[in-house]
Amino acid sequence: MANEDNTRIRLGMVGGGQGAFIGGVHRIASRIDDHFELVAGALSSDPERAIASGAELGLAEDRSYGSFLDMAKREGRLKNGIQAVSIVTPNNMHYPVAREFLKRGIHVICDKPLTASLGDAKKLSALVEKTGAIFVLTHNYTGYPMVRQAREMIASGELGEIRVVQAEYPQDWLSADLESTGQKQASWRTDPTQAGAGGSTGDIGTHAYNLASFMTGLEVSELSADLSAFVSGRQLDDNAHVMLRFTSGARGMLWSSQVAPGNENALAIRIYGSKGGLEWRQEDPNYLWYTPLGEPKRLITRGGAGSGEDAGRVTRVPPGHPEGYLEGFANIYTEAARAIRAAQSGGKVEAGTVYPTVQDGVKGVAFVDACVRSSNRNSAWVKLAI
Repeated sequence: MANEDNTRIRLGMVGGGQGAFIGGVHRIASRIDDHFELVAGALSSDPERAIASGAELGLAEDRSYGSFLDMAKREGRLKNGIQAVSIVTPNNMHYPVAREFLKRGIHVICDKPLTASLGDAKKLSALVEKTGAIFVLTHNYTGYPMVRQAREMIASGELGEIRVVQAEYPQDWLSADLESTGQKQASWRTDPTQAGAGGSTGDIGTHAYNLASFMTGLEVSELSADLSAFVSGRQLDDNAHVMLRFTSGARGMLWSSQVAPGNENALAIRIYGSKGGLEWRQEDPNYLWYTPLGEPKRLITRGGAGSGEDAGRVTRVPPGHPEGYLEGFANIYTEAARAIRAAQSGGKVEAGTVYPTVQDGVKGVAFVDACVRSSNRNSAWVKLAI
C-alpha cells in the first residue's frame, strides 16, 4: 500500500476549511499511504476563512487562495503546480470547480454525489472524456476489503445467479430540525440550491446504490420510489423507500433515512443468489457473512481464512486488528494515485486497481433524479435517464 517510489503527487483542495468535516477526512486518507502532499488550497467560499484555513494547515501563503478560480488559473500555470485536486464542497459546486481544473489538465478526486443535477453530471462526464484526465469519485465504502471480497465472490459465481439485493443506509442525526439552528452540515444538506434534488437519497442513498452496483455488477433499469420529508418545513427528503428492477431480472430494495433514531451510519447490504447469500455491515466492516445454500452461515474475516486476493491487496494489518472508515477511504486515494501515476507515465494502471469513476457518478445522480420523478408521480415506475 505504501508509496514505494518516494515521490508524492502534489495535491490541492477546494473546500474543507474551518468547520468542515469531510475535508479533514480526505486529508487524512490522502496521507495514510504517503502518495499525496497537500500543497495548495481554496478551502472556503469565504476568502478570509479560506486564507485562515490555509494558514492553520501550514500552506504557503502564495498557495492559499481566496477562490477556486484563482487557484485553478495560477496552479495551472505553475511549473510545480498541483497535479490533482480534491473537491470537498457542497454538491452544487462540484461541477463548476471540477470543470476549471479539468480544463487545465489537472486530475480530480471529487466527493459524492457527482453533481447537483443530472444535466451537470452528463456535461462533466463528457469533459472528463474529452480531457482524458483521471476522475475519481469518493464512494469510499468501495474501498473496504470485505466489500472487495464480496465483489470477487459474486464475480466468480459463488452466489450463482443474483436474485435479490437489499441495501440500506439509515441515520438519525436529522430527526429534528437541526438546519434551523444554523448547523453547517445540516444547513447545506437540506438546501436544494446546494444539495440538489435529493436529501437522504443524494447524501446517503447514493452510497447504498453505488455499493449494490459495485458488489454485484448489476445495472438498475427502473425504480419506484416513495420519498418523504418528515420534519416540518424540510425541503428535501429525509426518508426514502425504493424498489429496484435490474436489467438482469434481479429485484432490489433500498432504504435511506436520516430520521431513524438509534442508527448512526448503519450502511448494510444483503445479496442473495441461486447458490447462496452474503451480508455486510459498514459499522462492523471486517466481517463478511457467507451462506452457501443449504449449509451453515460462515464468517469470513478481513485477512483471515477464506479472504481472497482482491481483499488482500487493500488490507494493511493482520486479522483481528480493526481497519475501518479512514483506511477504506485511504484505499480510494491509493487507487487514485496508481491511476494518476500511470496517466503521467503513459503506462498501464497496476492490475486490480478499482475506483469509482465519473460514469459511476452519473449513475448515482440518475438514481436521485429517477427517485424524485417517481415519487412525484405517486411512486410510479420510471426508467433511469442515463
